[in-house]
Amino acid sequence: MAKRKVIIMGAAGRDFHNFNCLFRNNPEAEVVAFTATQIPDIEGRVYPPSLAGPLYPQGIPIYPEHDLEKLIKQHEVDDVWFSYSDVSHQYVMDKGSHVVAWGANFGICSVQHTMLKSTKPVIAICAVRTGVGKSQTTRYVSRILKKLGKKVVAIRHPMPYGDLAKQACQRYETYEDLDKYDCTIEEREEYEPHIDSGFIVYAGVDYEMILREAEKEADVILWDGGNNDTPFYRPDLHITLVDPHRPGHELTYYPGESNFVMADLLLVNKVQTADPIKVEEVLDTCHRYNPRARAIKCASKIFVDRPELIAGKKALVVEDGPTLTHGGMAYGAGWFAARNAGAAEIVDPKPYAVGSIAETYKKYPNSGQIVPAMGYSDQQIADLEATINATPCDVVVEGTPIDLTRVLKVNKPIAEVTYELEELEPGVIESLVLKVVA
Repeated sequence: MAKRKVIIMGAAGRDFHNFNCLFRNNPEAEVVAFTATQIPDIEGRVYPPSLAGPLYPQGIPIYPEHDLEKLIKQHEVDDVWFSYSDVSHQYVMDKGSHVVAWGANFGICSVQHTMLKSTKPVIAICAVRTGVGKSQTTRYVSRILKKLGKKVVAIRHPMPYGDLAKQACQRYETYEDLDKYDCTIEEREEYEPHIDSGFIVYAGVDYEMILREAEKEADVILWDGGNNDTPFYRPDLHITLVDPHRPGHELTYYPGESNFVMADLLLVNKVQTADPIKVEEVLDTCHRYNPRARAIKCASKIFVDRPELIAGKKALVVEDGPTLTHGGMAYGAGWFAARNAGAAEIVDPKPYAVGSIAETYKKYPNSGQIVPAMGYSDQQIADLEATINATPCDVVVEGTPIDLTRVLKVNKPIAEVTYELEELEPGVIESLVLKVVA
């Protein structure tokens, strides 16, 4: 019987994991290509033979998604598997409709068939959209486990934008490790807070290898989900964050809705800055669509290290990039911090944006008067630095989870913004964590 010809649509993360779980050692199928989107400049590479396995001695080419129709027809493809996240249901089915029209089947991989089983307890922290507060929740749960005397290893959703073979299994314990692996700004945003808290982080490409290495030194595995994707590991406790700033998205985004209905605990976060009516609307949705889950309200407490720099001044706000881009938000913690600290004006940086930052505003006009901290390449980091330095303002309000001065030279004073999870029903999260690790 002829092998089924397969293309995996991805964004350098879930696509590779789905391949490793379902196709790497599958003699009945041949993956002829990956396609890539969402993240700049990740196509044009090859998924290397060292990761693809013996069935793929030449590796597997990665093409831009806009080549998909041509690839389907050129290779007479049977099946196309959609394998990236944080997109609307409308978007998914638009892609599916085109694939079907071009002559291939269109599918989404099963969560159950792509979650690996760990020998250690697993707590998964996921979300219905990017930018809801997963990282602060991961830190919160990590501190609970540390207080219980457990050694925690966080495993982060993949962001392999460089040499894939070298990124198969990465371990981060110090800032030097961030430099060692030549991390992008997005990677630093996810890893630095864990390092600051004294926790070890693993990430990479081969999540079976990563899990087995992490198990050697962990009492508990903490899955730090990204891009509202579903867990790569079968969780003993599945926590999903829901955003009252985007009510209804918990039912209209893929695969956020999967996280929503799979969750054991639903956290309605950022309630202190959301419309109370929308908070109740989201809570009602939680109870109706996942009645077996516990649903609680949480606040995202915002702190500024030097608010006096902001009061009465012209402020430029810099926020986490993915929250503003495919997360679709027009503001974040930095914007609230600037407003609450009494900024006289939040400066619009768009007229001063250069290069890839200017292109980001064209692609994601929702970004409004905020600078998205894009930094997927050296050139993009240079464009970000130039945009910040060219914008006329008195202070930069940095709402990213990292210290940007480690990678940028900024010609203005910086007010650092941090944010932490606060339970409005204290003890609920700890009680569920205790059940897992008891």
